[in-house]
Amino acid sequence: MLEERKNVVVTGGTGFVGKKLTQLLLDNGYSVTILSRTAKEYSAGVSYAQWNVEDGTIDEQAILGANYIIHLAGENIGAKRWTRNRKKAILDSREQSTQLLLATLQKYNKQLDAFISASGVGIYGAITDDVLCSETTPAANDFLGTVCQKWESAAQPIRDLGIRTVYIRTGLVLGKGDGVLQQLVPLFKLRLGSAIGSGKQFMPWIHIDDLCRIYLEAVINPEVQGPYNAAINDSTTNSIFSKTLASILGYSIWLPNVPAFLLQIVLGEMAQLVLTGRRVTSNKIEAIGFKFEFTQLNLALKNCLDK
Repeated sequence: MLEERKNVVVTGGTGFVGKKLTQLLLDNGYSVTILSRTAKEYSAGVSYAQWNVEDGTIDEQAILGANYIIHLAGENIGAKRWTRNRKKAILDSREQSTQLLLATLQKYNKQLDAFISASGVGIYGAITDDVLCSETTPAANDFLGTVCQKWESAAQPIRDLGIRTVYIRTGLVLGKGDGVLQQLVPLFKLRLGSAIGSGKQFMPWIHIDDLCRIYLEAVINPEVQGPYNAAINDSTTNSIFSKTLASILGYSIWLPNVPAFLLQIVLGEMAQLVLTGRRVTSNKIEAIGFKFEFTQLNLALKNCLDK
């Protein structure tokens, strides 16, 4: 008799990371159920179940059939200016979605093999300094730090249910045709790219393949629990990143840095996303034996650009 495949419920499974992660899970013998706002037919080994966080509705049977939940869903932090309503939507989308999953687990006393939540290195704050942030570094009290801290705190009661709970604190994700490179590459191809602000702000990054492998490790390895930084510890700054991207596209940057005040006028408070950044260490995830495939920025960018 064939052993039944374990099921992973993925929220945010139709997004940039979710699509790649879903395929990796399928390739490794898991079945996948994606929680989505809209009903979809079973396709290519993936089933779909509906939920609506604002309405507080969820397909409970999907949760009851889960062995693992990977929670990626949340409003895109960099999609729009941070108005008061936008900031509330960013926070609510993370807290309320986690609370809805928690309520369903509690209702049926449902046990999982693991609950794995996305988080961000933004938990350490919109600051640029030389501090090397580990998972024990306190959360900052600015907007980014508060969002990530409350996001993780919303899952604390899930851990209290005796469920192994993991937080993946993600850096800048590099991948083909999407994410930050989708925004930067067209400009850099026109030879109009440049560093931003001082250019000294750190940009902890990770290739999407490595990020998805970290999620898979969190599923497979029962020793993985608590927070993990998911970013390369190479002290890449915005200036280094910009020069490397331009070099791969065949030129040297000739434009001056984009002034910080200009970005603050255009983006408002959201300019923090590109004007600040902290160094992080990946020692904790590597200590369990995880090995990054992409550790050099130029090779990671070349892979994403097929150079």
